[in-house]
Amino acid sequence: MNKSELIDAIADSADISKAAAGRALDAAVEAVKKALKKGDMVTLVGFGSFYVGKRAARTGRNPRTGAAIKIKAAKVPKFRAGKGLKDAIN
Repeated sequence: MNKSELIDAIADSADISKAAAGRALDAAVEAVKKALKKGDMVTLVGFGSFYVGKRAARTGRNPRTGAAIKIKAAKVPKFRAGKGLKDAIN
């Protein structure tokens, strides 16, 4: 499912226009981004939690030349599925 298909599903389910569903989806995604940027966790009960993980600095290899390169430490977004989502899939 891509973004436009998700917008269509939201519009049909909530009985709103596709434009309103698109704005609502964009606003929800932006709210999650802002919360993660601040370092907060976003929890949707029954669906899951978005949080920020830390990836340590490490040494990697350039696949073309085989030379060792240094990869900086980074913050990465992560998602942990909730019980309701896991139960819905299984």
